[in-house]
Amino acid sequence: MRRSIVHLLVIVLAAAPFASSALDLESLLKHKDKFKELKKVVFGFKDSEMIQIGDDAAAKLFGAAPLVNDPALQSYVNRLGRWLALHSSKPNLPWSFGVLEDNEINAFALPGGRILVTRGLLMRCRDESELAGVLAHEISHVSEKHHEPALRKDKGFNVLSEAYKEREKEKGRENRAKIGNAVVEAVFIRGFDRDQEFAADRHGVVIAARAGYDPYGLASFLQTLSSINPQDNVIKLMKSTHPEPKDRLNKLMQAMDGRMDQFAQQPKLPERYSLVMKTHLET
Repeated sequence: MRRSIVHLLVIVLAAAPFASSALDLESLLKHKDKFKELKKVVFGFKDSEMIQIGDDAAAKLFGAAPLVNDPALQSYVNRLGRWLALHSSKPNLPWSFGVLEDNEINAFALPGGRILVTRGLLMRCRDESELAGVLAHEISHVSEKHHEPALRKDKGFNVLSEAYKEREKEKGRENRAKIGNAVVEAVFIRGFDRDQEFAADRHGVVIAARAGYDPYGLASFLQTLSSINPQDNVIKLMKSTHPEPKDRLNKLMQAMDGRMDQFAQQPKLPERYSLVMKTHLET
């Protein structure tokens, strides 16, 4: 057991910013509780841990952008999102979906299954299949565990730093706040990397098709994004955290390459979506 722990430390320290420091391994070995955290660095987080991290991040986010005060609209987006999530690789997560009171065009995926879209995004979708494509893209970020690389990096640095300082007690609430901040920064400031975004587009198309929607809904929405002036404030944040819409569209169409044409006649539901928008969002 001791040998395996040392091996684990070697793996993590090799990537740590202070790897060249003269760490006292015997001192680190005394902190058994730290090794539970170190395992997360290498082997990932449990679903229950990701759910808690997502909840902590959401609490910070809602302080800046509250949910739209419309229970019927929130219920509509939740029903659609949960139906899509049932067709993902993680159907049993406690999925929840919400609409933020924000006129910018954006959508966010938090660890554990919480998905948020903005009022501005809903207003730019032309039918339900487009919104389904967007939600399925965000669902894919969660089901494919795209948050973990950033969390592993952040968690590994913090855990080793604290172990090195030989702190005997963890302040759980403070540590959760740190991780919540890391998630908010990763998702809302830095965003996922380009490969993860392209992968979420591909997986999202499949989820939408499985759920019975026209799989080209996401491509249609990306076309809309491509037509918006890059200097328009409504899209600036999304552009700062995502690849160019044209690049995403080109990559997605190359990946689909006619493979989804057999599902292209599945519903887009423009009339139903238009009614929802007129009833709940248009003023």
